[in-house]
Amino acid sequence: MTLRSVIIGTGSALPPRRVSNAELAQEVDTSDEWIVERTGIRFRHIAGPDETTGTLAAEAAKAALANAGTAAADIDLIVLATATPDQTFPATATKVQALLGIPDCVAFDVAAVCSGFLYAVQVADSMLRAGVHKRALVIGAETFSRILDWEDRATCVLFGDGAGAIVLESQDTDSESGRGILATKLHADGRYNDMLYVDGGPSTTQTVGKLRMKGREVFRHAVVNLATVMSESLALAGLEPSDVDWVVPHQANARILDATARKLDLPAEKVIVTVDQHANTSAASVPLALDAAVRDGRIRQGDLLVLEAMGGGFTWGAAVVRF
Repeated sequence: MTLRSVIIGTGSALPPRRVSNAELAQEVDTSDEWIVERTGIRFRHIAGPDETTGTLAAEAAKAALANAGTAAADIDLIVLATATPDQTFPATATKVQALLGIPDCVAFDVAAVCSGFLYAVQVADSMLRAGVHKRALVIGAETFSRILDWEDRATCVLFGDGAGAIVLESQDTDSESGRGILATKLHADGRYNDMLYVDGGPSTTQTVGKLRMKGREVFRHAVVNLATVMSESLALAGLEPSDVDWVVPHQANARILDATARKLDLPAEKVIVTVDQHANTSAASVPLALDAAVRDGRIRQGDLLVLEAMGGGFTWGAAVVRF
């Protein structure tokens, strides 16, 4: 038997305010046709004044716990991926802990932007397989609308707010066919900082700053990096692209999703797509897409999944999971 981290529940949370391209075009110099043609995005959710990364993360966590049939008190680890924390410190994960009513557990944030959820998954998986913890909440949550330059039409139309979560449990499983996280692979290359970043920070400008992106360069790197890291993670698991039932990708741009699938010779119908409804929710996008496909019945127990993402840094990564 092999000790593995098994996904036993998924959940998500979206702000009630749903903004269409047409509504956005009333305030930004853009159009529905322009946005859809270039990105595939049709809607995004925008957080209200009383909604924060922490409150969205807590709602997603509650949904995942309910889906898992697990009580909050049974969680002994919370790893929250975000680039838009509620405060510089303490970690937003501790706010989630308090909102869930957990008196004591390990709780911390990781920051790898759009790849943050994959980073959080590997961290939690390592801690569970080491036998240090039994059950973990792994969350990706963002309020990217708070760091957008709404006068930059090339970027502000791309992002939305939301949160997604999974419950991971360490289980003894059959090494050949058992469920769980089979392999993960992460990368980072800080030389590309100026292609996707926020122009603020406590130790530089003492301001939050706004998101800046060189879209064409990011697109080019994303297609190559994502296809490569997916192949690497499958190789680590001793599997081939043909073994994959579903790819659950970072939802940045429909063109990136299509191009990545073609590079791996994967049929488009195996790729979970929610970018049209959620836009790019950074660290929340992979767990949001995962939960959507679990809830609508596409992803079922026993399916082989590849989760992947790339974000500012650059950071990128993938995980192979037997659901």
